[in-house]
Amino acid sequence: MARLPRIDVPNVPQPAVQRGNNRQAIFFTTTDYHAYLGCLREALIKHDCSLDAYVPMTHHVHVLTLGQVTGAMSRWMQSVSRRYVRYILRQKPNTPHR
Repeated sequence: MARLPRIDVPNVPQPAVQRGNNRQAIFFTTTDYHAYLGCLREALIKHDCSLDAYVPMTHHVHVLTLGQVTGAMSRWMQSVSRRYVRYILRQKPNTPHR
């Protein structure tokens, strides 16, 4: 069953959680946290959002963001997820990702 569409209201802080596949770890070293934050920073700038708070944990990340336009939150989340997954697959080719 597909996920229901996110309620996306411009200029209202919105919480979100990004998780690993099957709740697997997404961070393995300190460098991974820094790489994720770089991906996050780029995606937020590209999609005109601001970050109010974030909590990176081993298996997921909690974020509180504010998008300037409708759809911005979904677009930045997709962007950061794609970038970070590519980073993990490049850096850690033996990491289980299924």
